[in-house]
Amino acid sequence: MARDDVRASTVRGLLAMALVVPTAPLSRRWYRRWGATVEELRRPLPGDEIVAHPRIEHTRAISIDAPPSAVWPWLVQMGQGRGGLYSYDGLENLIGCDLHSADTLLEQHQQLRVGDHVLFGPADKKFPGQVVVEIQPERAIVMCALHPETRAIERSATWAFVLEPEGEGTRLIVRGRNGYAPGAANHVAWHVVEPIAFVMERRMLRGIKARAERAHAHER
Repeated sequence: MARDDVRASTVRGLLAMALVVPTAPLSRRWYRRWGATVEELRRPLPGDEIVAHPRIEHTRAISIDAPPSAVWPWLVQMGQGRGGLYSYDGLENLIGCDLHSADTLLEQHQQLRVGDHVLFGPADKKFPGQVVVEIQPERAIVMCALHPETRAIERSATWAFVLEPEGEGTRLIVRGRNGYAPGAANHVAWHVVEPIAFVMERRMLRGIKARAERAHAHER
């Protein structure tokens, strides 16, 4: 992405946060279920059993005009040092994430296995990330939080990406479940993080959609 495009994208991300964060108490119901149908909200998804009683949960979805087989490779290569997170790279890099979202499929990052780390920033700088705990090829990737200090799996939080056929296209459903430790400080912290994470994840979903559709159209 050209430097001017990155700057414009960063400004759009900041504006989105400026709108969502202050209105979070009122807009929370909307952003927790952005794009998802009532049926998708109620449906059990892979990984739900890991955090049986989440304190915070969201389910978001987007329709993609490409089959699951064309969307899957973009999910497989996610992560810092891989294909990026397809979100607001400029915002993430302001805090040193060193993320660079790929606009093409990267053959060297098309292998993903249970136990692999999907990082949000350089491991040597102790950025948080995720650990892959379940893979259903061309259907689902389930990840648990990765402790930034110990690099241990934290089974108190999950992030699941699920692909389902929708006509000739795909429905991409993302669910996050967080059973953070009780306490006022944690409660306040996670409810501040929640709307910011929504802005970034919405951009990610749209980024995956745009890339998958463009690549699929080129192949046809």
